[in-house]
Amino acid sequence: MAKLNRLVGELRAQVKALEEDLRARVDGPDLHGRQEGVYERWHAEWEAALKAERSAASWQEWRDDRVVQAAVAWVLLAVFARFCEDNELVRPVWIAGHTKDRRQLALDARRAYFQENPEHNDRHWLSTIVDYFAGMGATAGLVDEYSPLHQVAPSGDAAQRLLEFWWETDAEGEQLLRRFDDPKLNTRFLGDLYQDLSEHAKKTYALLQTPEFVEEFILDQTMEPALKERPLDGFRLIDPTCGSGHFLLGAFRRLLDRWSKHAPNLDSRTLVQRALDGVHGVDINPFAVAIARFRLIVGALKATSERSLEKAPDFLLNVAAGDSLLFGAPQQALGDDMFSFDQVVFAYSTEDRKALERLLQTRDGEPVAYDVVVGNPPYITVKDKALNAAYRTLYKTCHRNYSLTAPFMELFFGLATRGERPGWVAQITSNSFMKREFGKPLIEEFLARCNLRVVINSEGAWIPGHNMDGTPTVILVARNGSPNGSTIRAILNKGLRENRDVGNEGDGPGQ
Repeated sequence: MAKLNRLVGELRAQVKALEEDLRARVDGPDLHGRQEGVYERWHAEWEAALKAERSAASWQEWRDDRVVQAAVAWVLLAVFARFCEDNELVRPVWIAGHTKDRRQLALDARRAYFQENPEHNDRHWLSTIVDYFAGMGATAGLVDEYSPLHQVAPSGDAAQRLLEFWWETDAEGEQLLRRFDDPKLNTRFLGDLYQDLSEHAKKTYALLQTPEFVEEFILDQTMEPALKERPLDGFRLIDPTCGSGHFLLGAFRRLLDRWSKHAPNLDSRTLVQRALDGVHGVDINPFAVAIARFRLIVGALKATSERSLEKAPDFLLNVAAGDSLLFGAPQQALGDDMFSFDQVVFAYSTEDRKALERLLQTRDGEPVAYDVVVGNPPYITVKDKALNAAYRTLYKTCHRNYSLTAPFMELFFGLATRGERPGWVAQITSNSFMKREFGKPLIEEFLARCNLRVVINSEGAWIPGHNMDGTPTVILVARNGSPNGSTIRAILNKGLRENRDVGNEGDGPGQ
């Protein structure tokens, strides 16, 4: 496996180089090198977004964000391909391989391609990976029509430079500098790539992966009690801020374990799909969704004891790219009984409207409801004036200079089941709402009516890889519905008051 710290920096440089190339391909100073039709298509979509008040960004800001998404998508395509090549998950070798023989196979295949297609360049060669992934049921979702890959393609020279990066060897020419061969097929390294591949994307989307022990703790507090009280068949969990998929992978493993014990006579492929059926995710960042999908695909492949993606079943994944705050907004905020999903929310070309509706609005004609809703929502304030205003209209807790903690709190509870078996809700989020004026409606009007179970203020706690930048966090665990007790178990940090009961205590874990 490649050394991660060095690889992240190297891939970030590849993304930056591709950004420059793709920007010129969209609207460079002259027609030479431009990709035909891209500027017109992008500009029309930007104007439509402005008209629909989906964005207030300038053309340059909007274009640059789309360029970053495309650049990362092409780099990730190479990462996914290299992972598959080195672990022999596919027959073809397009770029390289962890042995000399497989490296030579890649070079021979590329040479044969250009002999058959002498007018093509390395952009076309990279596109053969897209075509191959699209032809396999297990991986088709990685490169579907909504992928930023299809927004703009690199020049031939830029594609060649990307290939040359992967061809680099040590001083002896024996070993590739960047390899992904791993008998355990561990994909957690993709989470580190997710949050650090692009500085622009990291700032724009507040990219930060959830530490594994935090993910496990939150699933312990929500999935385990939920699974004890409701049928396994039909059990549903969603992370509306899924990022690179840590909660989704953790939930998949737990559901697979449950299904294996519940129905031991079922074949492994059926068990895997049953577990995948219970896992759902949405993220505003398309390349986060690509990573989450790839990790689920590899996890599912491992669970079937299969080592070939060509022979793998057509895994059905419930993960989509889109703004869950817009597409999952309460229907009463969007209109009356004649609510029309299509008419209310403008969808970008990278958003699958039907998938988002199925995950966040209606399923089989009924409003969606999940047994468990978990996540790690972004902690930022919304700088885009149009989005800021839209969220403020849709979510009652958006007060003053609110952070995204507020509307996501409403969304999480809105997606959870109610009634006899109310859903479990948990998240790790910024605790700024507990200390600033914007949090007053969230605390006094919204959370006061919720069945909170556990409040863990982790400000001052050192959470590796998460709050090392000083961001104070809090972990909240609740059940949907009204309070059913008089106290909440709260764990405060040393700098605050001693641990004390502050609200509604229930009968869930952690009490």
